[in-house]
Amino acid sequence: MRILIIDDCQTSVLHLSEVLNQAGYPEVLSAPAFEDGFRILRDMDKAGLPIDLVLMDVDLPGADGIAGTLTIKAQREFEDIPVIMVTGHDDEATFDRAFAAGASDFILKPVGRVELRARIRSALQLRREMLKSKERERELERLARKLERMSNQDGLTGLANRRCFDDTLIKEWVRNGREDRPIGLLMIDIDHFKLYNDALGHVDGDACLCAVAQAILGAVHRPGDLVARYGGEEFVVVLPNTDFKGARAVADNIHASLARTGINHPNSSVSCSVTVSIGVASGMPTCQNAPEHLVQAADRALYLAKQAGRNRTETLALAGPDEIRQ
Repeated sequence: MRILIIDDCQTSVLHLSEVLNQAGYPEVLSAPAFEDGFRILRDMDKAGLPIDLVLMDVDLPGADGIAGTLTIKAQREFEDIPVIMVTGHDDEATFDRAFAAGASDFILKPVGRVELRARIRSALQLRREMLKSKERERELERLARKLERMSNQDGLTGLANRRCFDDTLIKEWVRNGREDRPIGLLMIDIDHFKLYNDALGHVDGDACLCAVAQAILGAVHRPGDLVARYGGEEFVVVLPNTDFKGARAVADNIHASLARTGINHPNSSVSCSVTVSIGVASGMPTCQNAPEHLVQAADRALYLAKQAGRNRTETLALAGPDEIRQ
């Protein structure tokens, strides 16, 4: 482990370094003033070789050791590094100021070898426990983020799932309503998907769902838009700040993207390749309507698209004080 000595007395530095080397701590660095020592702390941290312990004299040129300890502890990346004050002062006021500044221990000069080794072992053990604790915290945070992603992700297609869609629609509904902006919603259904499964089996059916999901993703370009699997062979696209014209343009892009994909459909009465029907709804969130009204409008538009022969887009307006027309 790496130890930094900050002391303007070269004799003291040599003595401490010798004891540390004999105790099995060869990685010892030194600085004659706090400013130089703090520079070493930062440089070593940036290099990925952080200092594990600081031995610092109270009396230093420039900033003294107690002020230096305050500076070290004020930096988030250094706050867990133990600081041991090494000094000839033995008055309680100095002790109190040092511990209040964040020092973890205090050694009086002249430094005894046995005492120094014991204090160093204790401080470095504390450092190891802190590092282990931080690593456990990072691992728990990583697992929490992974679980959060999994809870909001469809396991087959990798898209957002129904839960994520519901949460996002409510958030965007509130945000767009507050900003007096329209919100668009696309409800998408794969045409004759049951016939596809009956002809090719569920393995190919799953591959088809994934391919359609990618085709939809490829047609939706804004970072704030959300593509989600709604359930079965249905998908939805949430389009914040989007009127009918913009939502219809996204639907046209999805049809074109899927056509370029060219997934063969052996039993479709619409086309020799996989197609989708899309219902588009758009409107202004108000106190008189709710997110489920937008979903109902898009679902109704999807029904109309199927009734009209599939492989097409139909639109419905969401009524509001400033009604948006098709």
